[in-house]
Amino acid sequence: RINDPEIQNRMFRALGLSEETVKQRFGFLVDAFHYGAPPHGGMAYGLDRLVMLMLHLPSIKEVIAFPKVQNASEPMSGSPDIVDKKQLRDLHLLNDAEKEMADK
Repeated sequence: RINDPEIQNRMFRALGLSEETVKQRFGFLVDAFHYGAPPHGGMAYGLDRLVMLMLHLPSIKEVIAFPKVQNASEPMSGSPDIVDKKQLRDLHLLNDAEKEMADK
């Protein structure tokens, strides 16, 4: 996982994202890197679940700092975000039904 802001910026450039797009979509992440992100070990102990059980709470959402809300959005980062057609096409996720109908 990337924890170096310069490497992250190089990745954004490699993906063809403009500075404006990066700022709009990932500004919160870029800003956080300026304060120094710790290296990630890729290991999670599930402390939130343990705390939930220890406190006899009915839902893990009660102990998670920023849980997703009912519609699966996350207000702090603004996710999920709108994905433009170029991104969908690049990831081969664009629905080809429209194209197939136009070809007929």
